[in-house]
Amino acid sequence: MLKRYFPVFQWLPGYRKSHLSGDIGAGLTVGIMLIPQGMAYAMIAGLPPVFGLYASLIPQIIYAIMGTSRQLAVGPVAMDSLLVASGLGALALSGIDEYIAMAIFLSLFMGAIQLGLGLLRMGFLVNFMSRPVISGFTSAAALIIGLSQLKHLLGISIEGSNQLHILLKNAWSTLSDTNGITLGIGVGAIVIIQLLKKWGNRIPAALVVVVLGVLGIYLFGLNDLGVKIVGSVPGGLPSFEVPTIQYSRIPELLPIALTLALIAFMEAISVAKAVEERHTDYKVDANQELIALGASNMVGAFFQSYPTTGGFSRTAVNDQAGAKTGFAPMVSALVVGLTLLYLTPLFYYLPNAVLAAIIMVAVFGLIDLKYPVELFNNRRDEFFLLIATFLITLTVGIKEGILLGVLISLLLLVYRTSRPHIAVLGRIRRTDYFKNVVRFPEDTETFEEFLILRFDAQLYFGNKEYFKSELLKQLECKSQKVRFIILNAEAINYIDSSAVHMLRQTIQELGRQGIKLVVAGAIGPTRDIFYSSGLIHDIGKENLFVKTSEALEHCQTLSKKSDIEEKISLQSKKTSNVT
Repeated sequence: MLKRYFPVFQWLPGYRKSHLSGDIGAGLTVGIMLIPQGMAYAMIAGLPPVFGLYASLIPQIIYAIMGTSRQLAVGPVAMDSLLVASGLGALALSGIDEYIAMAIFLSLFMGAIQLGLGLLRMGFLVNFMSRPVISGFTSAAALIIGLSQLKHLLGISIEGSNQLHILLKNAWSTLSDTNGITLGIGVGAIVIIQLLKKWGNRIPAALVVVVLGVLGIYLFGLNDLGVKIVGSVPGGLPSFEVPTIQYSRIPELLPIALTLALIAFMEAISVAKAVEERHTDYKVDANQELIALGASNMVGAFFQSYPTTGGFSRTAVNDQAGAKTGFAPMVSALVVGLTLLYLTPLFYYLPNAVLAAIIMVAVFGLIDLKYPVELFNNRRDEFFLLIATFLITLTVGIKEGILLGVLISLLLLVYRTSRPHIAVLGRIRRTDYFKNVVRFPEDTETFEEFLILRFDAQLYFGNKEYFKSELLKQLECKSQKVRFIILNAEAINYIDSSAVHMLRQTIQELGRQGIKLVVAGAIGPTRDIFYSSGLIHDIGKENLFVKTSEALEHCQTLSKKSDIEEKISLQSKKTSNVT
């Protein structure tokens, strides 16, 4: 039980000296990355930069103890920071102090939701976020995040918005006030980061531009020329404080916290699973990940952390730098802690434009252009789902984009299951194979007295009428001599009560026309439903067969089934001890 909830006890007893160099190297690299990134992401969230460092401290340590991924780098990320800003920005808050208190409490709230979902084994919920929805949402959010930094890149005041058209309109109206020096610093930082990335991922490009930016402002006094800087960054470790807000605010935070909890988990589990594929010494447990992330956010909130999760770029760097265990994030936390204790004065002259450049490079890398093209060429329905999510996120809002995207994907799933594939089968000549006559028009033979159908889905209230109408339509296409309908039920794994009622009525209607319904290939769970619903009496035990070929042969010759055919075709929980 201890190892289950605290995986640190799985890897710590077998820790090897050979892991130490990789863990320390990776921890130092990610820790150095976290300092400018954390400060930049706090700006996205609308918080003072130091809160990005607070969020980079305790959550890492808690996750190292409780997480199942040994390379996932937990801390502030761009998308969650934007969600915090969009959610809290829509509330009527009295000032920065209340805003900070709400952001910290939001970490506690979303952490409690994640912890609860993990304990209830609800990790499967992330499966409802399909890849087209995630891709569309991520690309749109990346655009909004990147463009939200225009005010820092241009050195002007732009009223923020989570809607692209409003953001661009606000930017255009103040474009003439652009500070050329600020723009030059920001563009230069972007170019340097991109060039350093091409030379190698191990070079801390973000730290390089931070150092150059600080030196440039300090040596040339550019802050006197209108270049905005970070200014004083409070030093010292975050103090222990119980997050408190007015109870009346909790209902307002619930939708934001729920959205954050699911999005943050989706981000973390997707990158953790991707990294896991390159390692064979551990398995990522989705439910334990929920528990670990929840605990990280909850404990972090008591030390002034705002919502965190696993970061894409830092996790990739952590893995490439040689991290083997959870010791690496502990080293990263140590780097951040030492920075808070001794190095915060060095960031006084850090230009906001440099932080904006770091954010823009990071988030624009999340925009995926290849996947939409692939969907357009192969899966148009999923392409339009991606585009719908993308446009809703851009024009309506961040939370609305992901929630409506998931809803549309579920509606698309319901639509598909309501009109599943139905095939008219024929026998491949000189074989016992039965295949779709549309796919094999020249190789199949059909029989005047038989209509053979295969239904490729479960039968439930959403598709029962479609099943019946298709059956009757195919019956009309056949000659008036049809005496048997053979239903190949191999793909039917469930039949609900509405579909049972429909089948009962259909069997009776066909019987009045002198047509018998015969079932072939029904699997165990379906046969169980035949018995439990009483449908077996309507179909008739003699009309259940193991194979379509056997059903055809027995109906043609009116012969009885062999003992083994009888046993296999009728076996169910009612007739055996199978559980």
